[in-house]
Amino acid sequence: MDHIADPNQFIHVRTVLSMVVSLALARLLSGLARFAQHPQRLRVYGVHLLWVAFMLVMLLHFWWWEFALSRVPEWHFGSFAFVVGYSAVLYMLSAILFPDDVREYQGYRDYFMSRRRWFFGLLALVFLLDVVDTRLKGTGYLHGSALEYELRTVLGVAFCVLAAWLKDQRFHWALAMGMLVYEVSWILRLYDVLA
Repeated sequence: MDHIADPNQFIHVRTVLSMVVSLALARLLSGLARFAQHPQRLRVYGVHLLWVAFMLVMLLHFWWWEFALSRVPEWHFGSFAFVVGYSAVLYMLSAILFPDDVREYQGYRDYFMSRRRWFFGLLALVFLLDVVDTRLKGTGYLHGSALEYELRTVLGVAFCVLAAWLKDQRFHWALAMGMLVYEVSWILRLYDVLA
């Protein structure tokens, strides 16, 4: 079947993306609401909360970043499936942060540390998927930040691999805080919000 370029194609892609991102955001927000609903039942873990904040920021960034897909002149099913798959991995990260039930664990610290390989494995995958996503949009979209972007990707994957294997709490606190601060800084600098 011949492909016909249609400016409304992105609206179709954006609709599916918005559904998946909305589900991920809802998962995180409803998980946070559970802490207010059941303050005595759920043992909070600061590192877990930092990763929740990171994921909230990352999901908002992803949604904004994906607007650049409107510049893609032609959409093919493979590109569409890739973008939906990328957003599905972000949803999986949100679902790992807030599972349906944590009663079999002693709290969110015990739960998070037991699932850290899943979490950091998927987060490393997000960094790699983002490289493909950026190429789909065209590398010119980075506006001169290509070197930092490459370094961000390599270090992001490396830190995720370390975090998947290490149990040291100081490392996990530092990584969660560092990644959250860097993500906010990257967004502000990438989109010239302060200028």
